[in-house]
Amino acid sequence: MLFLIRGFVLIDEPLVSLSPRQMAWRRFAGHKAALICTAILSFLVLAVIVSPLTARYGVNQSVKAPPNSYLPPSKLAWLGTDDIGRDLYSRLIYGTRVSLLIGLFSAFISVFVGCVVGAVAGFRGGRFDDVVMRITDLFLAFPFLVALLVVRNMFGSIKWLTYIIGDVSSLRFIIFLLSFFGWMGVARIVRGQVLALKEREFIEAARASGASRAYIIKRHLLPNSIGPIMVALTFSVVGAISGEATLSFFGYGPQPGAGATSLGLLVGQAKGAVQTGFWWIALFPCLVLVVISLCINFIGDALRDATDPRMDAGK
Repeated sequence: MLFLIRGFVLIDEPLVSLSPRQMAWRRFAGHKAALICTAILSFLVLAVIVSPLTARYGVNQSVKAPPNSYLPPSKLAWLGTDDIGRDLYSRLIYGTRVSLLIGLFSAFISVFVGCVVGAVAGFRGGRFDDVVMRITDLFLAFPFLVALLVVRNMFGSIKWLTYIIGDVSSLRFIIFLLSFFGWMGVARIVRGQVLALKEREFIEAARASGASRAYIIKRHLLPNSIGPIMVALTFSVVGAISGEATLSFFGYGPQPGAGATSLGLLVGQAKGAVQTGFWWIALFPCLVLVVISLCINFIGDALRDATDPRMDAGK
């Protein structure tokens, strides 16, 4: 219904109040690139979940009897074959599954540890905060790859520890190794959020009511920091997948075996093939790595904007 009052047109529309979750979804849906990336990533995840159905061959199965080495992409092998005649498409499906598992588990462990360390350090403050942050800075000061290799060799030689985290070539050990060096950035982000929140009125009210530190951190500080934590989680997944690919490229990742492959391992095995002209061996694993990393980064950017109410103020 329209109303005309002295030259102004007023539109009689009911005011709809949106919840914070609905407003966050509206901001996220405004990122078209993030929606497209979400669809692509969902398709990849679904494909690797049902990998026995989507893969044409087994992970170490040859496409046909020799000669079958380095066959170019064809109907027999959609993405070609490797040096011993294995289907690259099937190995990509299985390798993506392993890389995503490593990335997700490493990211969740890193974010959990980072949230605990950052929240406790920021809330307690004082000398405890200084000591924890200096330890965090010490971890960040080491060159990433060198630190990974040093810790890998150090922990891999401790017999009793291998019963918990596995041997140096197992997925458990790779996840532990990447988590060991993945929590520092999250800890700094959460600490900054806690420092900004702990002097707010609702925190003071919780303290006055006799709430414990653990209760305040769990029920007030961390829930109000969920936006930056979600963004840190997405970037941690990308960092873990890239870290695994780097380790595998240099021969320190999951070792090839029955069902053991990853995107980094596929890229590492293609080093010599590219120099002899078999371009597809490296192109498709690298392409999948780039697509996964870009998709997760776009989703992380959209989550950052979706959880920031100030984005509405600029519109």
